[in-house]
Amino acid sequence: MPVSTPPRALAFDVFGTVVDWRRSIAREVAPFLASIGRTDISPERFADGWRERYVPATDSVRSGRRPFVVLDVLHREMLEDLLQHHGVNPAGLGDQLLDELTRAWHRLDPWPDAVAGLTRLKRQFPLVTLSNGNIALMLALARRSGLPWDAILGAEFSRTYKPDPGAYLGTVEALGLEPSQVCLVAAHHGDLVGARACGLQTAFVARPMEYGGRRAPDADLVQDWEHSARDLLDLADQLGC
Repeated sequence: MPVSTPPRALAFDVFGTVVDWRRSIAREVAPFLASIGRTDISPERFADGWRERYVPATDSVRSGRRPFVVLDVLHREMLEDLLQHHGVNPAGLGDQLLDELTRAWHRLDPWPDAVAGLTRLKRQFPLVTLSNGNIALMLALARRSGLPWDAILGAEFSRTYKPDPGAYLGTVEALGLEPSQVCLVAAHHGDLVGARACGLQTAFVARPMEYGGRRAPDADLVQDWEHSARDLLDLADQLGC
């Protein structure tokens, strides 16, 4: 889709777009599963099960069925539900161990192109997060890997989870811009659909290994996005950075 005017700011989805959650979580849970004698569960399968609980958990807030809580709280609840699914009683493991494992989401590795791509994009555009991750989580990821955000916005700032329009428009409002002046960068077509419905520009970044090479669950939602890139370095090329 042709772009009439370039954006004045770039807003980024983070999980899967900037950081590789699946391999990172699998790395973190492998010693945990060994410590509780559950080597029958593959770390990758455990990571997938944890992530599969993400949409129902955030929907419980987005729908108004429960008050807003940050993603760290939801991640802990998802973990306990996943353990029970595998026949493990989380109450028998202790809060300290479960809290530390929940913070695995604070230790995700960036994709190989992420830091260099963001650094180039930052030469021309303000970069902000538009993630469902809470501020403490986003800050931990940024400091761990050198992600050069200008601001951390998104769900906790807007008090709602994507794809609720308030998550996108709250971030736009914080930037003092019009929706058409902000471009969401994401590896997920469903996220880009939500952003476009709110009037934002869109940039798709391909992450074929996000789900271990499996087809993405929102692959059928693809549209003719304003930009479509192989990675963040390719997006920087397209945007003249």
